[in-house]
Amino acid sequence: MIPGGGQPNMQQLLQQAQKMQQDLAAAQEELARTPVEGTAGGGLVKATVTGAGELQALVIDPKAVDPEDTETLADLVLAAVRDANATAQQLQQQKLGPLAQGLGGGGIPGLPF
Repeated sequence: MIPGGGQPNMQQLLQQAQKMQQDLAAAQEELARTPVEGTAGGGLVKATVTGAGELQALVIDPKAVDPEDTETLADLVLAAVRDANATAQQLQQQKLGPLAQGLGGGGIPGLPF
C-alpha cells in the first residue's frame, strides 16, 4: 500500500525498474571483464576465468607433465578450472546478489542464485 491511500506512481516504478536493469547489466559486464584465477597441485596448474565463468587461460608448469601419467595432469587441470569457477561464482554472488534481491529476491533466469 502507498501511504495516504494513493496509487503507485507507475512512471516512478518503471524508472526504478529500468535503473535496476541498467545496474544489473553494468555488473554483468564488469564480471565479464574481471579475471579470476584458480590453482591446483600447489600452483602447478593455473586456470584463469572471467567473473562470468569463461575460461581465458590455462598455465601448466612443465613439472606437472609426466607422459606416463596424463590422468594426474587432467585431474589437476579440472581441479584448477573448478577452483577458478567456484571463485567466479562467489564474485557473481557478491556483485549480482544485491541487485537480484532488489528485483524480487532472486530467481532471475540464467543467474546462479
